[in-house]
Amino acid sequence: MLTGKMQKYESVHVVMWLLKDSCWMLELKWLGAIVMVPTILIAAYIVYKTRQIREVYVNCAIFFWIVANSYWMMIEFFNNNHHKNLAAIPFALGFVFIFIYFAAARKEAEL
Repeated sequence: MLTGKMQKYESVHVVMWLLKDSCWMLELKWLGAIVMVPTILIAAYIVYKTRQIREVYVNCAIFFWIVANSYWMMIEFFNNNHHKNLAAIPFALGFVFIFIYFAAARKEAEL
């Protein structure tokens, strides 16, 4: 169960994520690049703080989604889209963690 402090971090994280994606949409390159850093760091912090509970898998999936999303944004902003397909790696890792989460939930339900 998440504490009130963790819920605040998650709320700030959502705001940062939306701000990053808004910068991407509006093509505010440098602001998007700057906001990307705390967005990823907060996601990593949430993973670390939830490492003892099953929700860590969902938080890992979110972390990898943001990494993939941020990589894609940076490629579009600064590298002319040449290696955009590499974003598939962290996206795939996100799916792996979601599958692990559901497998753990199913195993827990069977007990």
